[in-house]
Amino acid sequence: MKFLPGFIPSPSQSVWQLGPVPLRAYAFFILVGIFVAVWLGNKRWIARGGLDGQVADIAMWAVPFGIIGGRLYHVLTDWELYFSEGGKGFLGAFRIWEGGLGIWGALALGGVGAWIGAKRVGVPFAPFADSIAPGIAFAQAIGRLGNWFNQELFGRPTTLPWGLEIATKNRPTEFTQFETFHPTFLYEALACVAIGFLLIWADKRYVMG
Repeated sequence: MKFLPGFIPSPSQSVWQLGPVPLRAYAFFILVGIFVAVWLGNKRWIARGGLDGQVADIAMWAVPFGIIGGRLYHVLTDWELYFSEGGKGFLGAFRIWEGGLGIWGALALGGVGAWIGAKRVGVPFAPFADSIAPGIAFAQAIGRLGNWFNQELFGRPTTLPWGLEIATKNRPTEFTQFETFHPTFLYEALACVAIGFLLIWADKRYVMG
């Protein structure tokens, strides 16, 4: 790989084989994000008088709903990737391990799952949602690292020092002559981290929930 001073390199690999089992960076970072969200949400929920483990119990409902919602949103908004001529086809829409989750769909159906879980556990939904909100923002930031490994979710070409190097095969056809692009995955990740800390600060500074 030719070295260019002042750019962000992209990982050359996003899948590792652990024997017969593929370890995909995209799935790994999603799982890490879920763990962080549950761990931080549990700490904040206990501080509000909740019981240890209730957040994990509710997450058993919220996470599957969120994954289904995120995948539905992705497929519906990028339907041409699957159902146009030469697309991945109907079965491709179910191959979630290849990447493709939409945050808005994940939040929408994940919220429905969390509401159902809160009802079953017997806790009020509003303060529970307030407890897990920062963790969800951090989880989204962590999940974006999967886009970095997949060399996706980047913007237009740029020569800025933080431009993201993209391999030729992953560049849009109209921009194959460019080597570095805006790292929009990083912009979103940093914004989510800022939102998470802002929520934590506001929760300490003001009466919320």
